[in-house]
Amino acid sequence: MTGPPLAVVIPARQEAARLPGLLAQLALAPQLVAEVVVVDADSDDATALVARLAGAMVLRSGANRGLQLVLGVAASKSPWLLLLHADARLPAGWAPALAAAVAAGDRQAWAFRLAIDGADPALRLVEAAVWLRCLWRQLPYGDQGLLLSRRQLEAVGGILPLPLMEDLELVQRLRRQVPIRLLPLALRVDGRRWRRLGVLRTSWINWRLRRAWRRGVPASLLAEFYRRDPRR
Repeated sequence: MTGPPLAVVIPARQEAARLPGLLAQLALAPQLVAEVVVVDADSDDATALVARLAGAMVLRSGANRGLQLVLGVAASKSPWLLLLHADARLPAGWAPALAAAVAAGDRQAWAFRLAIDGADPALRLVEAAVWLRCLWRQLPYGDQGLLLSRRQLEAVGGILPLPLMEDLELVQRLRRQVPIRLLPLALRVDGRRWRRLGVLRTSWINWRLRRAWRRGVPASLLAEFYRRDPRR
């Protein structure tokens, strides 16, 4: 008899307040989730402690989300991978939906629809734009989660240890090999960055970063700008 098929890899930094909720959700599906790997980027809060207390494997890394994902994937063994951000909240019915996707085989990869915490009507426009982008261009980003088989990931060359744009770089390679489909459920993410900067400013900054990346600006320089922007 085969065991649960899924390893969940979660890069985290300073997420002691939000990570426990996600880990508690994952613990409710032992028939699906075999491993949870949290890769902590030098947090000075209790991120690593709460992950360990929840039964996750905990690894340490510098503040580089691509590298965190590389380390987490390498430490896991399950045939399927779910890459999640630490501030995500899984929707009702997530376990049956993922189990059905896994059972359908690995001729496609999957991402959730996006839901952003907050009452601002502009956030609903952002969510609709993300949905359309995924339907038309098959370009989900990391905050939507990514479900794919280990075989698929290995076939496209794995994840690059980029400090920023690691999600965009991966899905651009992945969609050339298999379709990336949307699950019929929305993954809810924390809206603190959208609230702090405002929806228009956040969207503008994200657009500028993606444009710079496509024009060849190194991810290391973009990550430095992202970290040092005084408006963040």
